[in-house]
Amino acid sequence: MIQTILFDLDGTLLNTIDDLADASNWVCRQNHWPTFTVEQYKHMVGNGIPKLVERFSPEDCRSPRQLADTLAQFTARYDAHKEDKTAPYPGIPELLAALKEKGVQTAVFSNKADALCGGIIDHYFAPGSFAAVRGNRPGVPVKPDPTGVYSLMEQLGAKKETTLFVGDSNVDIATGHNAGLPALGAVWGFRGADELRAAGADELVWQPGDILTYIRRANAAQPG
Repeated sequence: MIQTILFDLDGTLLNTIDDLADASNWVCRQNHWPTFTVEQYKHMVGNGIPKLVERFSPEDCRSPRQLADTLAQFTARYDAHKEDKTAPYPGIPELLAALKEKGVQTAVFSNKADALCGGIIDHYFAPGSFAAVRGNRPGVPVKPDPTGVYSLMEQLGAKKETTLFVGDSNVDIATGHNAGLPALGAVWGFRGADELRAAGADELVWQPGDILTYIRRANAAQPG
């Protein structure tokens, strides 16, 4: 029986790509570097903001000092503009309300910096929408390493056999599986069905309501 769902944030709950791309390209322009399209950024995100910064930085601008400076530049710009174009995907607020009504606890687990996650969740979702919100924290490996998932599940009192992971990228599918959880692929996000299938998603969900269908089917299959 599914009692807990852990959601990825960017590309799963919120469509953040335009604000991420705008902040990235702003940094590129400030430094007289080439810029990228939104479609290209969809394949550059997913492994945390430091990795995004590394990917849009030219190869000869990736010394540790330069990357640290660029990360600070990006973080300040993105934090000031992270709500310009971002919005929940259609059907997500209704899904969260339905899950709450069914007594399924929900939480957010993201590679976005922890300091950014709480504020953006508070801006777009009603208080109490999630039992916990966790981004990348110092000293904790980013997804797909399962260390942070284990810590979050301990905080929630969640068990492996009753927990589900939902995300839009191969990183998310690997995260769920590395933690011993079934992982659903959100096709509406940044990466699409082909990548999610190749990553071994347990099932593809094409719209948020499909998660409810999966839960009903999974719970009906449980004995008793």
